[in-house]
Amino acid sequence: MENLGGWLTTVVARVCLDTLRSRRSRREEPLDARPDGPADGDAARDPEREVQLADSVGLALLVVLETLTPAERVAFVLHDLFDLPFDEIAPVVGRTPAAARQLASRARRRVRGAEPPAETDRARQREVVNAFVAASRGGDLDALLALLDPEVEFRADPVAVRMGGPAGARGARAVAETFRGRTRNAQPALVEGNVGLLVVVGGQLKVALAITFRAGRIATIESIADPERLDRLTTAPLEG
Repeated sequence: MENLGGWLTTVVARVCLDTLRSRRSRREEPLDARPDGPADGDAARDPEREVQLADSVGLALLVVLETLTPAERVAFVLHDLFDLPFDEIAPVVGRTPAAARQLASRARRRVRGAEPPAETDRARQREVVNAFVAASRGGDLDALLALLDPEVEFRADPVAVRMGGPAGARGARAVAETFRGRTRNAQPALVEGNVGLLVVVGGQLKVALAITFRAGRIATIESIADPERLDRLTTAPLEG
């Protein structure tokens, strides 16, 4: 083993990622660590009070982190708190370095309060994805172009390519041509917290399209068909 520290970081991060995802069915509630008591000037300078205050700030950060998807949380913590490069974070969360960067960036905006409420953001994502599916199935190239960021990138893992899917494309026109006449069996769903697409055959998930957005348009599409990666994905049906 050439890098013991890197191996240990990867193992611990993956265990944390699996634990976070398992909480969808096994909920855990944090202990109430909020301090009680007076907050006058003398108390604020008291060492014990300062420790309690630090605990409350830590709890507040945990509350914010609860709003992130498991993959976003791991990418954010590993990069922003432990300064790991994205090429090392990518295999931990089962994404490309570019997608891992997107996860950390999205998490950072939420932690800083710069991202709009999830419900509003998700409603807009759903509109875009529904329009994308309709344009794709109808072969409407102009409509597809209107929904894609000019620098949009499409990627596919090797399993998706072996199944007959395209290998990838970059740029709005290339990606629009790639999806023209496709997505006939794909249905909108939540994929890692964003609205994406799932292809389910005989009750089994075969392909997931993980989508990220930029300024109301589709910025990246990643086709995931590797069974191990599919098992690690957090997916959920859309409500309503």
